[in-house]
Parts: sequence; C-alpha cells; structure tokens
Amino acid sequence: MSLSDAKLRTLKSESKPRKIADRDGLFVLVNPNGSRLWRLAYRFGGKQKLLALGAYPTVSLRDARKATEAARDLLAEGIDPSHERKVTKVKAKIAAGHTFEAVANDWFDARREGWVDSYSERLRARLDADLMPALGKRPIAEIEPVELLEAVRRIEARDAPEMARRVLQMASGIFRFGVATGRCRRDPAADLRGALRSPGAPKRRASLRPNELPEFMQRLAAYDGAAQTTLALQLVIHTFVRTSEVRFAVWSEFEDLDGDRPLWRIPAERMKMRRDHLVPLSPQVVRILRDIKETSGRSAFLFPAPTRSKVLSENTMIYALYRMGYHGRATVHGFRSTASTLLNEREFNRDWIEMQLAHCEGDVRSIYNAAEWLSGRREMMNWWSSHLERIASPQRRSGGLKVV
Repeated sequence: MSLSDAKLRTLKSESKPRKIADRDGLFVLVNPNGSRLWRLAYRFGGKQKLLALGAYPTVSLRDARKATEAARDLLAEGIDPSHERKVTKVKAKIAAGHTFEAVANDWFDARREGWVDSYSERLRARLDADLMPALGKRPIAEIEPVELLEAVRRIEARDAPEMARRVLQMASGIFRFGVATGRCRRDPAADLRGALRSPGAPKRRASLRPNELPEFMQRLAAYDGAAQTTLALQLVIHTFVRTSEVRFAVWSEFEDLDGDRPLWRIPAERMKMRRDHLVPLSPQVVRILRDIKETSGRSAFLFPAPTRSKVLSENTMIYALYRMGYHGRATVHGFRSTASTLLNEREFNRDWIEMQLAHCEGDVRSIYNAAEWLSGRREMMNWWSSHLERIASPQRRSGGLKVV
C-alpha cells in the first residue's frame, strides 16, 4: 500500500531502523532518532543499489515520487542515477569556480604585482562596484554580450562614458584570461565595439589659478579638520607629487632629514612612469614631516589608517577641499598644474619643473639629468615652499576670509 502524507506524519520511531515502502522502489527509512529519510532501491548492472532522496518533510512525498520518476527515466536510458548525481555535483563544483567573480579574482591576483598600489586599488573598486553586482555569480561561459552591455550602460547613465569604456576594457581582459585558462570560449566584449557613446573630450581636473592660491593657503592654515588630513594636503602642495605617492609613502623612503640635503626617494614601483623619483625637500617640508611623525606613531606609513589599503583613503583629501569650499573649483591633483603654472611664470628651468612633476621618460639621459638637476630643483623647491609659507600668513589677509 502506498504512503500518504497523513501516514508519514504519524510514523513513530522504534528501537531499530525500519523501512516503510511506497512504490516503484521508493521507501522511507524511519530511524530511532526520529528522522525519516527517503531512499530509492534499484538494480543497475546486476547489483542492488540505493539512492538518497532527502529527508521528510523537507522533501515532500510528492517531490520524492518526482525524483523517483526521474531516476527511473535515467535507468530506462541505461544511466545509473547515483553516478549521474556524482557527475552533477562535480559539474556544479567546477561551475562555482568558473563564475565571472572567480575568474575576475584570479585575473586580478595574477596582475596586481605589476601595478602600483593606487592603480590596483582603483581597479578593484571598479570591479566590485560596476561588474560584480551584475555578473559576479554568473558562469562566465554563459555571459552574453547584452548582459555585459547592460552593466556598462549603468555606468554611462551616471554620466561617466569614459569610465564605462575603461570598465568594458577591464571586462575584456577578464574574459580573455578566462579563455586562456579554459573557463570560457570567447570574449563577449569584442561584440560591443561601437556600442557605447563617445566619451568626448576629456575633462581637465579643476585647478586653482596662481592668484587664487593665497586665499586657499590661508583657508588651509585655518582648516579645523583632522591633523593627518591637513598635513597630507600640505605635503602634496609643497612637493606637488601625486596623491597616491603621498598616501602610500613610507618613512624608509626619506633620507638625510637632519642634514643639509634632505631627499624623498620614491621607488619606481610606486611611480606612474615606473622609475625612481627624487624629491628634494625644503626646510618647510622637513618640519611638516616632523609633525606627521607625531601622528603616525610607530607605523611604517606616514599616513596609517584603518582602511582596506591600511593608509589614508583616496577620498579623504578631496573631501577636505569640499569642506573648505572648493567643490568643483579645485582637486588635489590640480595643485600640480597650479605649481607648474606659477614656476613657469617665475621662469624656473622648464626641465626642472617637468622633472619635479615626474613627467620625464625613464631613459638613460633623464636618469643622468635627474642627478644633474637635483641642485637646481632643490633651489626651486625651497623658493616654492617659502612662497607658500609667505602667502599663507594671516598678515596677507584682506578683510578676513570669505565664508563659503
């Protein structure tokens, strides 16, 4: 007699396991601990076998019978249901390692050693924010061009067409890595050429004009934010290195701070141009560094912070500019342009300026000139710091600062 839900609910356990038959080899195994487990008895290759189908009531009587029918269909085709289940599990396990997320993580890990920390951090942020939500859990081999297009068009909708283009380029690299490692057969990004709108002319980062610099330096001197942020901004402005070069700076890069020729030697792996960058330090910068030392404690970093990268967030300084009233008017990177403009107006050697901005290519000539021009650049940077110190003086304010 076949089982019913009413009978299953009233089954009681006994001191020994017992089998209660349903039909077509399906039965429920009632254990002494009260569990009721579905089992299917069948023969394959002349041997008696059992297939576990789950526990009642998690697997209902109806679902157990459906599973029985599916197993009988496989037997009719000469397939062992137990073997088929093992194959399915293996495929599922393989598929879990072949998701877009898994391949993207492998691609990222394989390449991160060749990137500077700031670039690696930006790519990881784009990957997590713009591609993972839409594609992360999908088997990479099943992703169609239209799915990828939908993901990057969400970026376009934020009025960021250039970012959409870069994310699509990154996705293409991930798919090609998947092809190379045997986890997908093609790159769907290749079908999206011309599908994105043109990014147009690149937007220049906002920068202050030289005549706006005095007011800014006075506001910075009066800024009431975190001391670490103020000092980071001061170091950027006095040396006009890139933001990431300040954020990831470590104390071992600084030389002769107590001597006559203090120097900051930024290693090639942290530079955009992939060559060592020498930054002569003015007396004002040495004083800033001593103040930074008081905030950094025993950390190897100048600006340690409880962030994923272990240092000051990439947005901390720009948010400080916003608080000071410079939203849309200035960026941290823009101080490089301001410094270049003013130093060129003062007719400092253009090669010194370009070398200080780390714009020179890393050939033999530029490496030789880096040392040859160090004395001239030190003179230029001493003038620059003295100028910043002078215009930041409260005595230069006329009628106080304008409140924004």
